Amino acid sequence: MSLSSMTGFGRAEGRHGHLHWNWEAKSVNGRSLDVRVRVPNGYDRLEIPAKKSVAEIFGRGSVSLMLTVEVEREESTLKINRQLVEQVLALQEELDGRVSVEPPRIETLLGVKGAIEVVESEDDPTEVDGIDAEILRSLTTALEDLRRSRTEEGDRLERIITDQLSALETLRSKAHACDGARVEQIRDRISAQLAELLEVPSSLPEERLAQEVAILATKADVREEIDRIAAHCEAMRELLVAAEPVGRRLDFLCQELNREANTLCSKSTTDALTKIGLASKAAIDQIREQAQNVE
Repeated sequence: MSLSSMTGFGRAEGRHGHLHWNWEAKSVNGRSLDVRVRVPNGYDRLEIPAKKSVAEIFGRGSVSLMLTVEVEREESTLKINRQLVEQVLALQEELDGRVSVEPPRIETLLGVKGAIEVVESEDDPTEVDGIDAEILRSLTTALEDLRRSRTEEGDRLERIITDQLSALETLRSKAHACDGARVEQIRDRISAQLAELLEVPSSLPEERLAQEVAILATKADVREEIDRIAAHCEAMRELLVAAEPVGRRLDFLCQELNREANTLCSKSTTDALTKIGLASKAAIDQIREQAQNVE
């Protein structure tokens, strides 16, 4: 199974009668799973099932869902406000003798504000549950689209991590080769420093020189660090093909690798080993930068 990024985008749309809706799903980095849902007024009931749908698919990331709904009201009917018209007619009778007794014309009555009402079709309450189910099904489609997007981004991250991991393993091999000659290098350095201080060739007994070399060699021993770097690299390669989310464990291994590289630099007694340690830190930083976006 390939890595999955926490960054991605997905969308889906649907239609039912005069309703047309659109889901947009976005996700970015997050320490855990954080889901935010925005729906139009009157659709608040969909928030909880929408969050549940996200939790069933994703384990980490800050996920934002937005639902937009458009209502197409093409067919409308006119309705006479009979109560208002009756009141107008009653008022004419009440004012009999003060206004014309001629019955009001139809256009006059219909011209009274509120006498005619535009009635738009309304949703059948029995269909609401079915519409909600369709909207949530289209959300599942949007989330699947989001998952594909995160997987594609994860493939790119995996390639970068693998390349940097290979570079780190090459540096570890070079560090191992440098470490093989460190005792002789320490011995030569001590002899040169003594000769420089005394301005004469070193007269330090061979036994005492061997003791000093042994002490410094022990302090500068980096074999454990090199071995742990190898072990961490192997563990990281196993995580790259794991079936479950591995982002947190990758980040932890990067911390451990960085610790070993720091120790390698602090124990280094040669410029070559110091350069290897610094290059290792740079490779580890590249891995960690990508790993922090892995689910």
